[in-house]
Order: sequence, then structure tokens, then C-alpha cells
Amino acid sequence: MHNQLLETISQTQQERLFHIDFRLYFLGAVNRTDLVARFGIKEAAATRDITLYKELAPKNLEYDTKAKTYIQREGFSPLFSYSSHQALAALLHGYGDDFVSTSHTFDAAEAPTQLHLPACNILAFVTRAIYSQHAIAISYRSLSSGLTQREIVPHSLIDTGLRWHARAFDRLKRQFSDFVINRIEQPRLVENRVISDTESKAADLQWNQFVELQLAPHPSLRYPETIAHEYGLQNGELRLSVRAAVAGYVLRRWNVDCSENHALEGPEYHLWLRNRQALSALDNLVLAPGYSATNTDVRP
Repeated sequence: MHNQLLETISQTQQERLFHIDFRLYFLGAVNRTDLVARFGIKEAAATRDITLYKELAPKNLEYDTKAKTYIQREGFSPLFSYSSHQALAALLHGYGDDFVSTSHTFDAAEAPTQLHLPACNILAFVTRAIYSQHAIAISYRSLSSGLTQREIVPHSLIDTGLRWHARAFDRLKRQFSDFVINRIEQPRLVENRVISDTESKAADLQWNQFVELQLAPHPSLRYPETIAHEYGLQNGELRLSVRAAVAGYVLRRWNVDCSENHALEGPEYHLWLRNRQALSALDNLVLAPGYSATNTDVRP
């Protein structure tokens, strides 16, 4: 029924309805200002769009008189269909892409397939918690503890290139950790509990600290100039400033040899970390290939 009604609406208005639906689904709130800022329309037109959306999906939103905004209603059912690729692209790069149109202008591209993208319903719950700064209770499956019950306060998403994580304060362990979104089950909002300053994004030292990585062609390469050209190295090195919390993921994703004497062997090691001492203050060094705090090289 919804699809039949949407077909009678102009594409430009469909795009605005999509924006309303998207913000409600993934952020949990929308108002006229969002539409005015995104589409450059008048407030009266924004009001008409929200009214139309309410007619199409009356159970999806309600007006919060205190916050003066429309919020997601219990029993929300998306008006539009979403894929994880679309949702994650919009969350990463903004809401400017047109997801209503099904036409494609560039087909000569292919991206490696990820084994399993986050389920939209779990992802949406996490992003709503981030946007509204709420804690959520979850069932979580880890490799070390199996299935456990947690309360977490998520503040950011991390794409490691292999899987998506939520960066969050873990109330069970009293520390900031990364939670694989695909391991989260049965998320639910924690009501009537205020987030403390120690649980906030500002308190996540590893997230707010940046470290400079000095990457060079691996000394074992026969033609290091090939890597220098590929990565755009200047004076034989590439300097990256990354968050301390994600440095391990970066080093693992690009197979950077972090051993003291570039001892790792294999065709996958194109880069070597020159300034391994910069890693001493990081938490997730188990991810850095070959790194050892005792300066003993570790072979894979």
C-alpha cells in the first residue's frame, strides 16, 4: 500500500520523505529544521512533508513537546527499504546521496564483498543511542566470555575494513571498548539512568588521543619504489595521524610490519612501521602485526 501511494508522489518529495524516515530510523528524531537545512525549503513545505509522512506511516512518529521534535514511536516500521551499504555510507558521509532513485550512473566498479554487514535493526538501535546519548542494555557474544549481558554507552562507529564496531563505555568492565555490531543481540534502551562524565566520548582518552604512524616500504622488498609510488610516499615514508583507539586496526588492515627489525616475512608485508615506539601507549596492540613491548620480534 505504501509503495502504491509513494508512486503518486513526486521524486523530490519522496527524497524528503526518505530523509524523514532515515532520521527517525537511524537517529530516532527529526524536525522541520532538518528538512529546511537539507533541502533548502521553507518551513511551511517542511510541515507539509512531515504531515504527509504521518499520513503514510502514522505509527512511526510522535511529537515530543519538551524537545520540540518528532521522535520515533514504539512499533516503528520503516517506510522505505534500506541496505546496510546505503545506511553506513550515509552515516559516514552525510545524507546528501539520493537513495530514492534506483538508477545508477556508474557501473564500472566493484568493491570486495564483506562476509556479513551489520543488521539494519541492530545498527539503527546503536546509532539512535549514539545520537541521543543513551545507554543500551545488550546481550553480547565475545570470543573470550561467550554470551554475556552488558550495559554500554556507545559514542562512535568504527569501520575496520573487515567488520563494524561500536566504540562504547562498558559498564561491566568500567572501561571503553570496541563491540562488534554483529555480536550484539536484543538491544534495549536503559531508562532513567543518566550518563556520567566518565562514560562520555570526552572521557575516552584513547579515542581523543592521536598518534603519528611513520610508514616506510618494507626493507625486504626488491622494488621499494613501487610501494613508494602506490602510497604516495614523501621522502621515503608516509605519515598518518590516526586515533589511538583505531591505530591497531589500521596496522592490521594494511599488514604493516611492527616488529623491531622488520622481521616479518611474507608477500603481504609491503609496509614497515619506522616509529614503533609511538605504539607504547596504545591499548589494542594485539592487532599490530609483530609488535612486542619487550622489543622481541614476534613472527606470525
